[in-house]
Amino acid sequence: MVDVKPVLPAEIISTILDFLPIPDLMNFGRTSKRMLEMVYEDSRWVQRLKIMGVWNEGEARKRFEEALKMKREMMRIRAEEESKRTGIGVSGHAGPRKTSTTLFDAGVEEERQKRSVEMAAKAKTSLDGFETLKLSSPAQSSPTPVTRAPMLDPEALLNVFSVVKSVRGSARLEFGRIYAALAPFYYDLARSRSHMDPVIFRVYRDPEQQAQMLSHLQIFARSDWAQGWRQREEKLTTMVGVFENAVLREFEQGYEAWDIDGRMRRYAHVLGVLNGGHAGIELFVQKHPIFSDRHILGNPMDCINHASADGIALEPSREFLENLAAKVNEQGAIIDRIFPVGQDVFQVFLDKVGEDILMEYITPLFDEAHERSIPSYLKAVAGIFEQTLRFAVTLTPSKSSGADFAEKVKAVVSTVFEPHVDLFLQEELDYFKKLAEMEVGTWEAKLSAQEATTESFFMANFNRQADKKDFLTSFKKVVMMPVNVLPSLPIVSPFASKTAPAQQVVNRSSLQAPSPGLSPGPSRPQTPGLGAASDRTSTPLPGEAPTDELAAKAALMASRMEGIRSLFSIEVALDLTHGAKASIERAALFVRLRGQTGEEAREQCEAIFVNLLRILGDRHVKGGFDKAVDHLSKYNPREVSEHQQGVAPLVTFLELVNVGDLISQMIDVFYEQQMAGPKLSDRNDFLDPAVKAKKKFEQMLDERVAAGLNKGIDVLMDEVEYLCATIQQPTDYNPAPAANGKTQDFDIGPTKAAEQVVHLVESHTKMLTGSTDKNMLDVFNQEVGLRLFTALCKHLKRQRVSVDGAIKLISDMNLYFLYIRTLKNSDLLEYFKALRELSQIYLIDPKHAKEMAEVIADGDRFHGIFRAEEVYEFAERRADWYNVKRDVERAMYGIGCVAM
Repeated sequence: MVDVKPVLPAEIISTILDFLPIPDLMNFGRTSKRMLEMVYEDSRWVQRLKIMGVWNEGEARKRFEEALKMKREMMRIRAEEESKRTGIGVSGHAGPRKTSTTLFDAGVEEERQKRSVEMAAKAKTSLDGFETLKLSSPAQSSPTPVTRAPMLDPEALLNVFSVVKSVRGSARLEFGRIYAALAPFYYDLARSRSHMDPVIFRVYRDPEQQAQMLSHLQIFARSDWAQGWRQREEKLTTMVGVFENAVLREFEQGYEAWDIDGRMRRYAHVLGVLNGGHAGIELFVQKHPIFSDRHILGNPMDCINHASADGIALEPSREFLENLAAKVNEQGAIIDRIFPVGQDVFQVFLDKVGEDILMEYITPLFDEAHERSIPSYLKAVAGIFEQTLRFAVTLTPSKSSGADFAEKVKAVVSTVFEPHVDLFLQEELDYFKKLAEMEVGTWEAKLSAQEATTESFFMANFNRQADKKDFLTSFKKVVMMPVNVLPSLPIVSPFASKTAPAQQVVNRSSLQAPSPGLSPGPSRPQTPGLGAASDRTSTPLPGEAPTDELAAKAALMASRMEGIRSLFSIEVALDLTHGAKASIERAALFVRLRGQTGEEAREQCEAIFVNLLRILGDRHVKGGFDKAVDHLSKYNPREVSEHQQGVAPLVTFLELVNVGDLISQMIDVFYEQQMAGPKLSDRNDFLDPAVKAKKKFEQMLDERVAAGLNKGIDVLMDEVEYLCATIQQPTDYNPAPAANGKTQDFDIGPTKAAEQVVHLVESHTKMLTGSTDKNMLDVFNQEVGLRLFTALCKHLKRQRVSVDGAIKLISDMNLYFLYIRTLKNSDLLEYFKALRELSQIYLIDPKHAKEMAEVIADGDRFHGIFRAEEVYEFAERRADWYNVKRDVERAMYGIGCVAM
């Protein structure tokens, strides 16, 4: 038969041991060697020391490593001594050996047996570190007092935790010393029935010592896991509370007597030793007279009562914060005298100041300012916040303030203003949007009113309804009517200065808006066509309205052409950027708070910048460019009789481009100074809203300029064709033969028409230099050159060129070539090289038809610009073509080229 005995797993037994009282734990260890090993396991006692916070793992590891190092050193020394004793040297050769027949040393064995007997006897009466304790159960109801270690006096017990060492393998001994010192007081206090019973208050008479021991008992109680620990802990907590209340009464009495260096200081230190002194700190802060001093609190309404309707007076708030800072710094010095070092009472005091003084000051002020006006509210929040930041800087840290004092004070300011930040940021954005919309709307209203007034004046003598029905027909009549039909009438620019003459005699050139010159030059800082801002509403008109409908519409068209330069204004852009700058600077103040509030403030700054570009770009600049392009599309050079200073609408449009370029540069500077500089936006982050809005604005500006320049090129080429058609004389390239067979003198210089065309094109292309992007300028110049090439080819096909006139033609082509070379575009230069080569075909004598045919058929001569068929078409413009055609075609067939 097999006898089966129930056995508990070691893990369960170990867990049970954790909840045994210390005396029972020691008794359990006596039951067997295995149980003793389980009780003496070092990790069990390390756990208790850790929970009391007196075990330093780093120190234990260091001591363990030092012990291992010492053990290795001892083993090395023993090995050396053994080698010397046995006579074996380091080299391994045996020296002279002593021989003996003794199997063991009787003296050594006797000493070893004696130590074993003493250790066995000691084990019967000791518990290894708990020798001085009476092994009575804590649950014992007997009033017999628990004895304490006789070798320790009461003063030494107060420092029991300071002598604890973190040594692996000795944790049980260290805990035994703590238990021997504190367990008698702990269990005695647990059995007490009133605050007079505990022996602790009889052993220690000074409040400082009593507080120290009670603090030790609270730490020691953490290692009490035995049955009934909750009741013992509650008893200890109650006793600590009774003691704390008594000390608080003493502290309060000293507070009422303002005995700073006497009772307040003493009992503040007692409370600090007991449990950190939180109750004393709370009492000091709550009862402080600064929170009820009306002189300190001030009257926040003074900031509103002493200000205008949309303003705020910040002088009263500045004085309030200066007085408060002086008082707070004074209290900081007093706090250093009362409370022990290590208790950051000053920070608690500042939290209370922020909650009960600063918040109570600014909240009614902001509410009243918000009801009064939004500008007043925005100035109040930003101004007082900036003053509060200065107030925070003037505070002097106490002795217990840490290195992060400035950050903590900033956190107090953040707590004070945080309830108002969301509303402020939203109101700031809405206010700027409203202000910007109103600014642009006012500008548009003035333009619309000006246009309506001008149109009403010129069309006052005609039926408006009939004009609407027949506008297109009338417009065509205006464009196509001969100039002498239009009577002269006085008209002026719709945005002229008040000092302009009231009447001007206008002939056919009245359809051409007066140009300020070929280069905007010194007028760039100001909006073209605008005088002072106060003159915008000034619109001098002729004394009498036209009585002829065609003349009225012609004058109205001229007025609109002149109005191109006033379609958007750099002054409006400046006003918008100034408003955005003020709003961003106010909102950016709150970025200093960091955290979520600071991030929200930064995002709102970006939102203000984005709305600036949206309103300035989409509503103001884009609309102006669109109107300018529309006006350009209505320009017809054949309506203008005088073309001395270029294409007037294109000149004014290029001035508008200059203004757009100024606005773009102004936005660049604004972004760098207001956004990128203060780190409100990351210029390298392509997903940043401000960066995206800026790129979108620049793209819009480039698109509008490109559209306008495209239309401007159309206008410029129309002007070129007009000059070629009107100034180029038929005899320039086909002079009349000299009479009586005499040799005719030829002027080998270019013709007047070519000179004016080059001057016209060159003057307009130079106007864009420095005001537009280089890539766009290159594209514009290339397009102008190609369109000029096309216009010249078209013009050449209308001419008759003789051999004598070919010299003039070659001179003109050389002039065009020299101008194109200044544009520094090699691809474009090839076209005009081909055109120059083409002009040589007219210089060939009619007798040399074969050479002429070879030139026509030589495709390489023109670098692929002209095909043989096209060269043949140009050759047909020779004055003697019908005389040489047969010979040229025969020669071309002879060289294998079939002409068109």
